[in-house]
Amino acid sequence: MERVGGLKMIWFVEFCRKKDVEGRGEKGDNDIKCKCVRKMGGVMAKSSNQKLKLMYLMKILLEYTDETHSLTMEEIKTKLKLYDISAERKSLYNDIESLRLYGLDIIGTKEDRTYSYHIGNRQFELAELKLLVDSVQSAKFITEKKSNDLIKKIEAFASRYEAIQLQRQVFVAGRVKTMNESIYYNVDRIHSAIADNFQITFQYFQWNVDKKMELRHNGIWYKVSPWSLSWDDENYYLIAYDSVEHIIKHFRVDKMLHIKSIKKFREGKKSFNNFDMAAYARKMFGMYGGKEEYVHIKCDNSLAGVMIDRFGKDVSMVRLDEEHFVTNVEVSVSRQFLAWVIGLGEGVTILGPQSVVDMMKEEIKRLTNQYE
Repeated sequence: MERVGGLKMIWFVEFCRKKDVEGRGEKGDNDIKCKCVRKMGGVMAKSSNQKLKLMYLMKILLEYTDETHSLTMEEIKTKLKLYDISAERKSLYNDIESLRLYGLDIIGTKEDRTYSYHIGNRQFELAELKLLVDSVQSAKFITEKKSNDLIKKIEAFASRYEAIQLQRQVFVAGRVKTMNESIYYNVDRIHSAIADNFQITFQYFQWNVDKKMELRHNGIWYKVSPWSLSWDDENYYLIAYDSVEHIIKHFRVDKMLHIKSIKKFREGKKSFNNFDMAAYARKMFGMYGGKEEYVHIKCDNSLAGVMIDRFGKDVSMVRLDEEHFVTNVEVSVSRQFLAWVIGLGEGVTILGPQSVVDMMKEEIKRLTNQYE
């Protein structure tokens, strides 16, 4: 017989032998040993399970209680039994006090002669969890499947009753989500490359009319130095330095495939020493590039809020007359910028430079011809 527990095990076997001999007559050593080992195994299994009592008690309180749902001591004992854990009332009082010392906000309330317990303050308030859920669900770059996975994880921070409220929050009808499931791993690989100061390679794709991925430029591998990630127009963008063209470029992260770090240090540090990410994002319209220009725009006073929302509170705004002001903003002049101005209607007029005014005239002419 394998020696378990030293002298205690020997004593236990002898005790069983005597009891069996006294009660039912002589038995063989093997029978006695097997029965004793089974008994010891049962005791050890139970003892091992009991060691998890504190953990399961915390789990039960976190999962089944909140500000409007409590558990009595008897209800707690019943739920512990589901995990094959027995508990006495006195030991549970001690366990609850231990969890309080650990930092769990357990509140006891008395109703008639019965005490009940619930979790008060949690790591996240319900309002904060709703905000996180709404952010995940509304994020266009997160796929539907990954949104559901993340929301399930967020629900774990609430009681099962509060989790139902979170499930009500998540439905956004007809929400357009990205179809590229690998975006999370893309973001992680980019962050790792930035932290390691390495360049990356990747392929870039676009969607065709058959709704299939189509590699751009015949599937060539792009090689850039990643420096930052930007969030614009509900999409993630990589801001990187192109060593071949010696310029800063940006790429939609959800359209990048097979990202790999290469053990070659990043380049373009000088270009990013005084780089203002926020200013860069403000200049771009839909992250479409173009020649950077300072553009003078005449606006109705009613559009002051529009300009501040787009360019920030530091934007230059000079009164022109009682009804108008002039703003001077640095933008990347593209069709998207011109479309934004057109969309604001007759309340906005580009005053200069003349090259941008001419571009606007050409764009209006093109649109007019297109719809004749």
